[in-house]
Amino acid sequence: MTETMLDKRMTVDDIVDQISDGMTIGIGGWATRRKPMALIRAIARSNLKDLTVMAGYGGMDIGLLAATGKIKKLVFAFASLDHYPLEPHFRNARQAGAFEVLELDEGMYHWGLRAAAMKLPFLPTRVGIGTDIINQSGFDFKFVKSPYEDGEEFVAMPALVPDIALIHAHRSDERGNLLTLSVDPIFDELLVRAAKKSFATVEKIVPTAELDMKKNSRYNLVERAMITGVAEAPLGAHPSSADPDYQLDLKHIKTYVESAASPEAWAEYKAKYVDVSEADYQASIGGQEAVKQLPVPIY
Repeated sequence: MTETMLDKRMTVDDIVDQISDGMTIGIGGWATRRKPMALIRAIARSNLKDLTVMAGYGGMDIGLLAATGKIKKLVFAFASLDHYPLEPHFRNARQAGAFEVLELDEGMYHWGLRAAAMKLPFLPTRVGIGTDIINQSGFDFKFVKSPYEDGEEFVAMPALVPDIALIHAHRSDERGNLLTLSVDPIFDELLVRAAKKSFATVEKIVPTAELDMKKNSRYNLVERAMITGVAEAPLGAHPSSADPDYQLDLKHIKTYVESAASPEAWAEYKAKYVDVSEADYQASIGGQEAVKQLPVPIY
């Protein structure tokens, strides 16, 4: 294998070109932390449609995709902006019946990803028993009985297998060796292992030596073989955080939340922050200098 073949560098648009109508895409990060928002904005600008979106910890990612009509079905555990408990564009779309939903407990979502990551068809769990989650119309949960003396009955949580996983990390080299430097990797490792293909945006692509893998191995969530492509996207998580590089932009999120108040407010936000190039988007938020000055939010 030549060095050229090991170069996995792509652009954000190259990654979006890997997505087709009707695909299932899994999105990493937490509601307001390390969301691959540069990719989400690019998808929102694209002609893609009829996507099944998996986002266990949904935030502005599913809100933007819902508001731009990209979602056919949503598989999720919750949709929040933390300081704003319910993601407003998600709420508007769901109340309007704009897409199908499969709402899961976080434990069920976790187990579905883990089953897929382990290449198993399902994993048994007690989560969901005694709740209406397992009685949702449009989805027929199965049960399995323990083959041992206890004979306990479990929910058989099916594997959740995205066609493509999208995550945001902090550093990478050209080969896809990633460092996720924040203290909350959430389910990103399992999402990557569960997916057929995985793509990452990162704040910076650096030479392999600068990753200092001997010292930073605990921040390397998955083997580079699991990463199909990587794109350098500074501020690629904004307005969510990419701590320690930058914090959550609460002022921008307030503007986003207010854009859900009316069609006119959404049209104004979309024209200024979505239907523009990433360079114009970053200029509109004050660029890297302004984002680097964002204070640590209080929860």
